[in-house]
Amino acid sequence: MKRAATIFVATIAVIAIAAIFNAKLSNRHISTRQTDSSPTQPGRGEYLARAGNCIGCHTAQGGPDYAGGRKLPTPFGTFYTPNITPDRETGIGSWTSDDFWAALHNGESPDGRVLYPTFPYTEYTKVTREDSDAIFLYLRSVPAVSQRSPAHEVRFPYNVRPLLYVWRALYFRPGVYEPEPAQGAEWNRGAYLVQGLGHCNACHGNRNALGATRGAALGGGQIAGLNWYAPSLVSRTEAGIADWQVDDIVKLLATGIASRGVASGPMAEVVRASLQHLTANDLRAIAVYLKSLPENTATIAAPLPETSDDMRKQFARGAAVYEKNCKDCHGTSGEGAPAAYPALAANRGVTMRSPLNSIRSVLNGGYPPSTAGNPRPYGMPPFAQSLSGDEIAAVLSYVRNAWGNRASFVSTLEVERSRGAGY
Repeated sequence: MKRAATIFVATIAVIAIAAIFNAKLSNRHISTRQTDSSPTQPGRGEYLARAGNCIGCHTAQGGPDYAGGRKLPTPFGTFYTPNITPDRETGIGSWTSDDFWAALHNGESPDGRVLYPTFPYTEYTKVTREDSDAIFLYLRSVPAVSQRSPAHEVRFPYNVRPLLYVWRALYFRPGVYEPEPAQGAEWNRGAYLVQGLGHCNACHGNRNALGATRGAALGGGQIAGLNWYAPSLVSRTEAGIADWQVDDIVKLLATGIASRGVASGPMAEVVRASLQHLTANDLRAIAVYLKSLPENTATIAAPLPETSDDMRKQFARGAAVYEKNCKDCHGTSGEGAPAAYPALAANRGVTMRSPLNSIRSVLNGGYPPSTAGNPRPYGMPPFAQSLSGDEIAAVLSYVRNAWGNRASFVSTLEVERSRGAGY
């Protein structure tokens, strides 16, 4: 009886807190809404939708563009992206530009319900009203598709929607991007695209147990629900690019491959569906902004154990696996082949703290995106069927410590966990 009373009191407290935050958010919702602005060119809206990679999330594999239904696994359950075509019953055909702005800026649906932050309104809130209206006008021009997305499959207690108000009170503050007066127009354009439309921190940010980003922006972390690690963009031990030339950064963003890096996994999708379609000026602005970010010196390589007899045996075994399966493309000394196969020597993607992406690439193959600047990229075949977990762990341990590389060894358990986790 006492336990039941405690649960009841706790429930009332949650409802009361939710009601308070709901009232506050409702007031803010009214104050931030504006009347429909004058028409904008749909072509500009299409470009901005590409910059935000709307098609990437709101299109299921093999499905109609923007019709939703893409599955988004997370630690809290499975979400399905909504239909954003102009169908009135299953899409956003009955929405106004105010409704669309409220979704991007405040994370609210037209009926006033708050949205789960799997929709990255925590970043999209920085999008200007003008750009929001342009995107909305474009989406109203795409073919309407009658397709209802499956209901979210969210686990308890995360399916208790009133708790979202508490989460938002802790982790969300709406606000349009404010230019930095001390920086030039190009830098500010890059910051706007990275922080807002591009929502880069949604993947490249580290998240706490409640799914909120924490620590330094773009500091790296495992992508929620996906078996991939989005490396830090502000660390020289991961994917920091402070020492890159701007032109090399632009080339990587536009084509998916440059002399010092290759886009793979989820990033390859972003390059293919979004970044390759941006103008040279916008790509340069992004590069200038990212290059200017201060280094996060807290991100360091994993501590390295002392070499044991077992590790020496694993290293020798990995060298044999490399000789048989990898040398022809990546070279005897891990030098790779320019514009075809990436070098493995001095490759931070290989030696960074988390070996997850390397494991995924060996298991499932490594494929840069097909882009206008690199229409027929070279790829690596999957080895999930031809190599055992022990062999994959050995060859990765070898690659992470050969030719001057230095990183922790990979265990068979890490490989098998990744094999069982799927994409």
